[in-house]
Amino acid sequence: MDNQPQIQQIIFDFGGVILDIDPQQTLNALKALGVSNIEPFISKEFQEKVTDKFERGILTPEIFRQKVREKVGIKLSDEQIDDAWNALLLDIPKERIAILEEVKQHYKIFLLSNSNEIHYDIYLRDLQLRFGYREFDQLFHKAYFSFDLHLSKPDPEVFEFILNQHQLHPNETLFIDDTLSHIKAARKLGLRTYHLAKPQRIRDLFTDGQLKQGLTIV
Repeated sequence: MDNQPQIQQIIFDFGGVILDIDPQQTLNALKALGVSNIEPFISKEFQEKVTDKFERGILTPEIFRQKVREKVGIKLSDEQIDDAWNALLLDIPKERIAILEEVKQHYKIFLLSNSNEIHYDIYLRDLQLRFGYREFDQLFHKAYFSFDLHLSKPDPEVFEFILNQHQLHPNETLFIDDTLSHIKAARKLGLRTYHLAKPQRIRDLFTDGQLKQGLTIV
């Protein structure tokens, strides 16, 4: 690494870093339900007016489902919508939980996820049933989800909140995310960052729970 202060804490993104996701699976599930035109669901308008607001907790699950029904133009039950919406959630590989447990022995670790209530219920249940953690705050020193904070990446306020809440020094804090706009926002606030781009996985960043020497941390 470089001559900057040693990293003391790490903030992890969730989807695409710890949890494997494939948004195409949600589109496939909608098609299977009889939705002929999936273009509205990949539009910037739907992202900004529905998905982003749902992730910030501005829209409730009930309102989100209603927005989806308005777009599809066919009758879908709550369960059908939830199942299609959750189809993009693939798996939390066991090895990543093991890596986080190792990393926690050497650093304070935090989770910062842009997420929503429908998805949260699914991967919380997965965490409980497969790994025996009652909540994400047991695996991490603290876990933050956008729908609960009413803040989301890449807004600087969400990073500032965590830094202030735990009195963290930005230049001693590493932020790992697979979305470049989130990385750039964190970097502007002085956080150290690592852009995890496919096919890399978090296992490639650590040896025995410690950051590998020579990583390009900016």
